[in-house]
Amino acid sequence: MTHEVLQKKLVTAIEKKLADLIANQPQLSLLLSEAMHYSCLNGGKRIRPLLTIATGMMYNIPEEISVSVGCAIELIHCYSLIHDDLPAMDNDDLRRGKPTCHKKYNEAIAILAGDALQSLAFETLSSTDLNITQTAKLKIINQLAKSSGLSGMAGGQALDLINTGLAITQQQLQQMHIMKTGALINTSIISGYLANNSFDITLYQKLSDTATKLGLLFQVIDDIIDITSNTQILGKTAHKDLDNNKATYVTILGIEKSNQYANMLYSEIKNSLTKYTNADFLLYLIDLIYFRNK
Repeated sequence: MTHEVLQKKLVTAIEKKLADLIANQPQLSLLLSEAMHYSCLNGGKRIRPLLTIATGMMYNIPEEISVSVGCAIELIHCYSLIHDDLPAMDNDDLRRGKPTCHKKYNEAIAILAGDALQSLAFETLSSTDLNITQTAKLKIINQLAKSSGLSGMAGGQALDLINTGLAITQQQLQQMHIMKTGALINTSIISGYLANNSFDITLYQKLSDTATKLGLLFQVIDDIIDITSNTQILGKTAHKDLDNNKATYVTILGIEKSNQYANMLYSEIKNSLTKYTNADFLLYLIDLIYFRNK
C-alpha cells in the first residue's frame, strides 16, 4: 500500500470516528450538535491525528487505539479553530472555504460548540472504550491538557493577542508559536508514543524535541503560505496576519530567510526521524507539511 493510499484510508477512518463521537453524544440540543458536526467535519486535512497514528506505527500501537487518541486531539484542534475565528480573537469569516461557525450560527453557539468539543476530547480519552493502560491514559490526558492550556495553545493565543501591533523578536515569536501551534502538534506525536505500555524518559524527550521542531516548521510554512497564496487556495482569508499587524516569521525574517529557516528545521527533523524503525509514514507526513508551499 502506498503512503498516499494509506493516508486516504486513515483519513476515512478518522472522519468516521469523529462523526461517531459527535453522533453518540446526547442530542439534547440539536443546534449545538449540528454546529459541532459542521465545524469538525468540514474537510480538514487531519494532520494531527495522522501524526498520532504514524507515531503509533513506530511502536506497534493498534490502529483503532491510535485513531481514537488522534481524534481526541483533533477535537481539541477543531474547538481551537472555532474560538480563534471569533470576533474577539482573529475575527475571521472563512474556515476551510466555508463560513466560520459563528457566521453560520452565532457567537454564543460557536463558543458552546468549542466548549463541547473540548469536553468530548477528554471524555474520549478517559473512556473505558479506549483499550490502553490507565497509566497511559493519564499520561496522554495530562499531555493534552497542558498543551491546550496556559502553557500551551491558550497561553500562546493570549501572547498573540497581546503582541499584536508590537515589534517582537524572533525568539519571542518562536516561544509564542511553540505554545500556540507547536504544543498540540507536539502532543499529536508524543501521544502516539504514550499509548505504548512502556515509557522511557530519554526516548520521550528526544521525540518531544523533534516534535517541537515540527511545530515550528508547520508555523513557518503557514506564515509563508499566508503571504504567497490567496483566499481561494487557502480556504481562509489570505494575508490576515499582515492586515492585523501581527508579527510572523515573514515580517521578521523576510521570505528568503523564512524559507532558509524552514529548510533547516526540515533537515533536522528528517535526520532525527531516520534513526527510528517503522518511521516511513511519519517521514511522509513531514514531507507533506514541508512541501505544501512548493
